[in-house]
Amino acid sequence: MHLLFDDAGKPMTGRILSESDNALQVELDSGKRVKVKSANAWLRFDKPEPSAMMAQALSLQAAMELPLAYEFAPEDEFDFAALASVYFDDPPSAVQQAAALLCLQSAPHYFRRLGKGRFKKAPADILAQALLAIEKKQQIQAQIDAWAVELISGICPEAVRAQLYKILFKPDKNSAEYKAVVQAARDSHTAPLALLLQAGAIGNAYEFHWQRFVYEHFPKGTGFAELAVPSLGEELPLANVQAFSIDDSQTTEIDDALSVQGLGSGCVTLGIHIAAPALSIHPDSALDQIARQRLSTVYMPGHKITMLPDAVVQAFTLQAGQACPAVSLYVRIDEHRLTILDSHTRLERVPIADNLRHDQIDDIVTEAWLQGEPNPKAPPPVQRWQAALAWLHGLAKHLKAAREAVRGKPETFNRPDHTFRLEGVGERGPLGNETVVMGLRQRGAPLDLIVAEAMIVANSTWGQWLAQCGVPGIYRSQASLAPGIKVRMGAKALPHAGIGVPAYAWSTSPLRRYVDMVNQWQIIACARHGATAALVAPFKPKDAQLLAVIGAFDAAYSAYNDFQRGMERYWTLKYLEQNGITELDTTLIKESLVRADTLPLVLSVMGTEGWPRGAQARVRLGRIDLMALDVSATVVARLDHPDHANDAPLDPDEDETPMAAPLTLAIDVNEAEAPADSNGP
Repeated sequence: MHLLFDDAGKPMTGRILSESDNALQVELDSGKRVKVKSANAWLRFDKPEPSAMMAQALSLQAAMELPLAYEFAPEDEFDFAALASVYFDDPPSAVQQAAALLCLQSAPHYFRRLGKGRFKKAPADILAQALLAIEKKQQIQAQIDAWAVELISGICPEAVRAQLYKILFKPDKNSAEYKAVVQAARDSHTAPLALLLQAGAIGNAYEFHWQRFVYEHFPKGTGFAELAVPSLGEELPLANVQAFSIDDSQTTEIDDALSVQGLGSGCVTLGIHIAAPALSIHPDSALDQIARQRLSTVYMPGHKITMLPDAVVQAFTLQAGQACPAVSLYVRIDEHRLTILDSHTRLERVPIADNLRHDQIDDIVTEAWLQGEPNPKAPPPVQRWQAALAWLHGLAKHLKAAREAVRGKPETFNRPDHTFRLEGVGERGPLGNETVVMGLRQRGAPLDLIVAEAMIVANSTWGQWLAQCGVPGIYRSQASLAPGIKVRMGAKALPHAGIGVPAYAWSTSPLRRYVDMVNQWQIIACARHGATAALVAPFKPKDAQLLAVIGAFDAAYSAYNDFQRGMERYWTLKYLEQNGITELDTTLIKESLVRADTLPLVLSVMGTEGWPRGAQARVRLGRIDLMALDVSATVVARLDHPDHANDAPLDPDEDETPMAAPLTLAIDVNEAEAPADSNGP
């Protein structure tokens, strides 16, 4: 005697060996013996053999028509034998009963299981809905299959292209587009990103990095809604100064300018003039909401995404030939001893005489020229400021030395800043194939030092003033220069050991950093109300909104800086490609990590095992991967003598220089079953 029984919902057959009141001992075709509860025994039969029983039943079940079975089935509760008797023969054979059972179990939308081989017909309206859902699912699967075939053949369907970055980074894993990419990757044994590249879904690596960043941080686009530029609402006095700014040629958000009065009198007044959008943009206004959402201007070679609309920037930028609204810090300084005597803040309109561009005049404004050596190449706007620049440079060196004394060790700038200029950039920004021209800007050059020290004076002075007035601000602080102690942002005026000042509040770039505009609101309150400023300032002590701004800005600013570094790395790699550079001279940072001596490039290299930090080597470059922002390299030769390698630290921030961030996608690689050695994400 043989038995058809239920094994965890799956029909099984076997030969009955023995039987008790509650169970049967059954031998399977494999020879394995199992214990079957009597309640799970569905059908006893003599023939065919158990091994043939299921094969014949499956063949017969495949020929059964579900609509006909539903039509023939009893209206009340029934068992599989009852269906077999009306659909096949009466009485039905064992194979027919087994086929009926398999049919009933395979169609839950037609028949509901009631247990122990018993079923009931689904209501007609429920069945109709289920059949519609199945038909829709089949149509979707057919569309997925068609899209997968197109992707494998090198064509990207428009629906997939429209959802591309959502599929890659924040996918809805139930969407047909996502499933098509996964299915195509699985069927073609290709990593998803490689598959999409081959299908032309991504134009080039630059487009991929740009769209990835915009999708994550600017999901509604980088443009601005139409907003009117707010008026000042007050008449500001005109400052009796002539000011000049120092920026590079690409700068449109000119935040700061300087003026010098009283040279030769023994007491010089340094004016630090900061563009004042906070005089017109009020907290919780439409423009404030835009600025608070963006939090900072995003910079990258050849392009930028501004924090504020261009019309607002143009209304407040310190443009030459105009008297611009400004928050001015006037610092009285002993002309000869260079000690600060006092300071005060004014809200005013400042006449801007010149916008100096350091990339155009850095080679003119040298220490020798500042000390009186003539330079016939110096244009009139620069000649006119020679005396002021010479005195400011002396002041800047004095201030830097004083900060270094507090800091406990000198600031070192071992590496120049590299500049990127892209030729042929359109109005909408780079396309990724422009010619990149790289230049150098030496950190600590006279103009650079003058501006840096003046801004430190302003940020430190205003930060301390806010604390004295009891008005909260957003500060940057660093407890010490000990390893691992990082710069933090907070609402308390704490020392900044890295700069060597008792307090430091970013306040000098309100057109491009939101925290600076927040601090400017607070500074304006102090300038207008003095000792009672804490009562009227937009942000009060322990203000939850202020703390929220700090957290949001810190995250956004870090993300923007990471993107800027990534794009600079992209254009550095493009520079290598465009100029056919295959070898570089490098310096070992640590282990197998080296820095190029003439380019802003850190890369991993093979062949430096056991070398000391600071060892120099020439490396040969391998394949450049613009998607991963990476390049391989191997050592060609060691350039320094092994016995005289420089083991001293290269730079205090050396270890903080990032490599390319790992390229990660939200597509489930296991779902896609990409091969382990593929170039997948």
